[in-house]
Amino acid sequence: MSVRKLKPITPGQRFRVVNGFDAITTDKPEKSLLEPIKRTGGRNSQGKMTVRQLGGGHKRKYRVIDFKRNKPEAAVVT
Repeated sequence: MSVRKLKPITPGQRFRVVNGFDAITTDKPEKSLLEPIKRTGGRNSQGKMTVRQLGGGHKRKYRVIDFKRNKPEAAVVT
C-alpha cells in the first residue's frame, strides 16, 4: 500500500496524505461492464452552445453496477 503526499497548493493540503490507487485495486475493470458517458460539450439538443468554457476533457467510462441484485446468477465483481 503506497501513500501519496500532496503538493501544498492550498493551506488545507499542506500536510495531507492519501492512499495510492494501488491500495484500492490492482485490476482493470471488466470491459463488458463499462459504458461510455456521453458528453454534450455545453450544447443542447439543437447543437447550440448553452454553457461556455465546457468541452474536451479526458474520455470517461461508466462502470455498470447492479445494486438491486434481483437476478439469480452469480455476480461479477472486479
